[in-house]
Amino acid sequence: MSLGLGIVLFVIGAILAFALQVSVDWIDLQLVGYILMAAGAVVVVLSLVLMARRRRTVATSQTSIDPSTGNRVTRSEQSRPGPGPEEL
Repeated sequence: MSLGLGIVLFVIGAILAFALQVSVDWIDLQLVGYILMAAGAVVVVLSLVLMARRRRTVATSQTSIDPSTGNRVTRSEQSRPGPGPEEL
């Protein structure tokens, strides 16, 4: 969701900055376009960082002693967190 929002902000900003040749007295549309492009780039970078953090693997190690033999048993598991609500 946030990756798409960043791309949309960047595209709207590029249209305002480069494609429109409209002059409005009370606002500079080219400056607004540059601001939207910068905000879109920041949102894209943040969403990529957050997606990379969310996809880390989790390693779990458990050691116990088998009561019948007295041997030490070690179980190791690696898992990735399930998909979040926006990935479904």
